[in-house]
Amino acid sequence: MSSSVSVANDNGVAVVTIDNPPVNALSFHVRKPLYEALTALRDDPAARAIVIACAGRTFVAGADITEFGKPVEQPELRAIIALLETIAKPTVAAIHGTALGGGLELALGCHFRVAEKSAKLGLPEVKLGLLPGGGGTVRLPRLVSAAKALAMIVSGTPISAGEAKAAGLVDDVVDSDLLVEAVRFASEMADRGGPFVPVRDRNDRLAGTDLAAFDAQAADLAKKVRGLEAPLACAEAVRNAITLPFDEALAAERQLFLKLVSGDQSRAQRHLFFAEREAAKIPGKDLQKRQIARVGIIGAGTMGGGIAMAFANGGLPVTLLETSEEALRRGLATIEKNYAVSVSRGSLTEEARRKRLELFKGSTDYADLAGCDLIIEAVFEDMAVKKDVFGRLDAVARPGAILATNTSYLDVNEIAASTSRPQDVLGMHFFSPANVMKLLEIVRAEKTAPEVLATVTDLARRIGKVAVVVGVCHGFVGNRMLSARGAENEALLLEGATPAQVDKAFTDFGWPMGPFQMGDLAGLDIGWRNRKARGQTALIADKLCEQGHFGQKTGSGWYRYESGAREPIADPEVEALIRAKAAELGIARREIGAEEIIERTLYPLVNEGAKILAEGIAARASDIDVVWVNGYGFPIGKGGPMFWAGLAGAGKIVERLEYWHRRTGRAIFEPAPALRRFAETGAWEGAGGAP
Repeated sequence: MSSSVSVANDNGVAVVTIDNPPVNALSFHVRKPLYEALTALRDDPAARAIVIACAGRTFVAGADITEFGKPVEQPELRAIIALLETIAKPTVAAIHGTALGGGLELALGCHFRVAEKSAKLGLPEVKLGLLPGGGGTVRLPRLVSAAKALAMIVSGTPISAGEAKAAGLVDDVVDSDLLVEAVRFASEMADRGGPFVPVRDRNDRLAGTDLAAFDAQAADLAKKVRGLEAPLACAEAVRNAITLPFDEALAAERQLFLKLVSGDQSRAQRHLFFAEREAAKIPGKDLQKRQIARVGIIGAGTMGGGIAMAFANGGLPVTLLETSEEALRRGLATIEKNYAVSVSRGSLTEEARRKRLELFKGSTDYADLAGCDLIIEAVFEDMAVKKDVFGRLDAVARPGAILATNTSYLDVNEIAASTSRPQDVLGMHFFSPANVMKLLEIVRAEKTAPEVLATVTDLARRIGKVAVVVGVCHGFVGNRMLSARGAENEALLLEGATPAQVDKAFTDFGWPMGPFQMGDLAGLDIGWRNRKARGQTALIADKLCEQGHFGQKTGSGWYRYESGAREPIADPEVEALIRAKAAELGIARREIGAEEIIERTLYPLVNEGAKILAEGIAARASDIDVVWVNGYGFPIGKGGPMFWAGLAGAGKIVERLEYWHRRTGRAIFEPAPALRRFAETGAWEGAGGAP
């Protein structure tokens, strides 16, 4: 047939094998020979049954998304599935690895599905701002029920083979040779005789669907998507499967898909999909990665404990070091409590909890870190303290061990210089809670060895983190830009806005929460301590901290929090403090709208990103987007600040920055040359470089 599709006969069962590494994507060069093979086998009397299988490590893991938004080359996936449904002899999908997106839709075109025990099945298109475009929203409900299909498609989360069997998606789960078992299954079905009913004609699971209950489920899901279009379209498409004849529902699905694929949100989400993969690439061929078998963490507080959990969750043994037995016991107790909460919520089994806790070894002796391959300090954010820690590490760590600092702001070059092995030192900036947040800023110091960078980037993937390599500057990419975003926060308050108005402008934009609510959640004392260390002040925030109002943990900050609740309540005392300070400074207060709030916060954010790119602190504009979506909650449907700048209009951003610069004289509003060039050319400079 072709290098991508081959056909073999196994005692009358035709085995069609797709071989398109690495994930057997349904590219045109696969679809064409696959369609031709199925057409021939449909009419071949020597073929009693057909099995569709895949070479390599997985079944078809999706469509070729590089083809999205381009003219479709025929045959497309929908035509292949339609062809499958005309075949009278039994067709079986043999699933190993993952059957995702178009791969699962291909399997839904078969009469039967046989899966390896370890396989995962799902329709994750929603994560690209899309819905399944090959009939998935119309066929899946016919096997698993509308409610189950809705949950699977709107979440985009794959399910196990066992769960798929229980739901009716899979006909058999095997724990032996998949192809042998699939051929046996197909042969038995052929012996049993037809007719074999295609999924499109199976209506039993849809009959009697409680539409009111379905609508309530869809409405509940809609509350959680914060302005994203794709989840709502997914729900609409599944509802069509209940209420419309099959072909009408299929046509409606196609129209919804075409609308989404041409929209800004899907463009943004597809941009992020590729950006995350690009960010993980380290320049240099054949870099020999170092082996990481045990990790040491210095500091068992909130940050250190979370980092330790992240590695244990990834299956790596951890030595956790503290200065005293009391602090160590407290840290380990918090870790045990966190795992117990996961068990109570059903997200972790008791057996998994026990195995993870067995990976922890506590210590108060630096000598116990001698056997670690990677050691991360997560101590107080103070240069003298960190340099002292690294001096001790230099004396005990084995040759070739990687030494990392979790600093959020400090100069990694200066920290590295406190050792005799600066080539082994880099920054690993985790985000709190470190066992949950996906982002990891990997800070490349001046003398960091390339293989150290490659080792840690690979390790980040192993523990489920999204890694972005950044250069050294105060705050790196994320926190440096965060400072720019927040530079006008207090000015907005003094000039007339309230914390709630600013936060609402952010949540309406698509952020999970605004800067003042986020400050209360993180703790206002953190920023206060950092400002004092740098000799800086904040008129309102410092006053709140001086009064002991640190946010949620003290019951008051920018807002009030009653009886331990997390729901913010506007605080008249804070608003009175703001008005009094404005009067003291002679500031005439006025109405401030949402548009002005966005201009004075998010436009400086983009501007600072342009400076970071020009300085080489980030290699690519897309790396900045990955940082801000995964670490700070920038709306995924807008693709990150640098991508959004193109959507919003870089020329407009430059114009409004110039306006605010003239009006206020503040440097934060002076447009960066790189932003001006982007406005002129439509392309960010700096793509592909190494920070």
